Amino acid sequence: MMTPSPTGGSAELPAGIAEALEREQSAYLNAFNTLMVEFFAAQRELLEGISPETLPLLEAIESLSTGGKRLRALLSYWGWRGAGGAPVTEQRGSWSIVKAGMAVELFQTSALIHDDIIDRSDTRRGTLSVHKRFEAAHEQNNWRGDAFNYGLTGGILAGDLTLAWSAEVFASLGEGAIYDSPARTIFDRMRSEVLAGQYLDVYSEVLDTEDADSALHRALNVIRFKSAKYSCEHPFTIGGALALQARALESGAGAISEQHPVLAGYRAFGLPLGEGFQLRDDELGVFGQPEVTGKPAGDDLREGKRTVLVALTSAALSEQEAALLHDGLGNPNLSDEQVERIRELMVSSGAYAEHERLIEDKSRAVFEALDALELDELVRAALSDIVDRALRRKS
Repeated sequence: MMTPSPTGGSAELPAGIAEALEREQSAYLNAFNTLMVEFFAAQRELLEGISPETLPLLEAIESLSTGGKRLRALLSYWGWRGAGGAPVTEQRGSWSIVKAGMAVELFQTSALIHDDIIDRSDTRRGTLSVHKRFEAAHEQNNWRGDAFNYGLTGGILAGDLTLAWSAEVFASLGEGAIYDSPARTIFDRMRSEVLAGQYLDVYSEVLDTEDADSALHRALNVIRFKSAKYSCEHPFTIGGALALQARALESGAGAISEQHPVLAGYRAFGLPLGEGFQLRDDELGVFGQPEVTGKPAGDDLREGKRTVLVALTSAALSEQEAALLHDGLGNPNLSDEQVERIRELMVSSGAYAEHERLIEDKSRAVFEALDALELDELVRAALSDIVDRALRRKS
């Protein structure tokens, strides 16, 4: 296994560390998958008791929740371990941090379902998005009424149900997740921030004109609150808070503060990691390969996303070129040739290079914060591997 250096290279891990990392991470993911299967089985029993006709909700949620990179769950785990939490073993008494990862991943699923509705995305990970699954079922069965509206309704309800499940799983953590505990405070704030950031994203798409500085400032704000904090900072900090609180209770020290120095260091690492992760995601939304990303080329342009990349491009273009860019944004019928023309503008204007510099700035901040954290070699290696996959990914 390789671990990246702050300059972008990679260093070979000692064999013992690489093997220990692989073993521990596999143990966590195996426990995670086991609990997820059991959780969905329990929810299936509940929904069947209401009516078997409700099972398409579960099936859509379960399908989207299966697989994926588990970035958030792994960050919560390594945040736990870095703050003194015990490794996950086959003994279920060590699995509380697994439930924390499940809660965050279920919240992610809820956000994806609703995001696809808002963005009018037909696909997710190479298959139909959840609301399109319901729409397709309506059409295939020749049901009465409007298939499109049925799809939206099914998607909204599936997203809401997943959000409720996320809260249910987090509550099962017990004393570490009670009201006003640091972990619970972070978890609650995370949900509010994502919804506020989502609204900012939608708001930016309906504005006719605005100055370049305002557009860039809002795009950066959307990245921070809609994505970066809940993707990286908060899962990592939740894990750390749970470990610190557990240790404090064991020693009789009582409650810990959310301003604990360890958590402050975690935030300094997690926020730029999340921002770099989303900046990379926005590049892939325009320049990514469909066979790798699972989404059509240029889909973010057709959806009209006002990303940092778009803001940087708009600010660097002539009036005529800017008109071409903004006329194309949000046009669902944008041709591949038009997408390619916008890509060319992003590159020739220097915006793409500036965007890459932003990602490198975030990467540098991440490694500076990582260096400042007091971690053992195993946890440091795990976090370095996550950074490499988050900031240099292709899908």
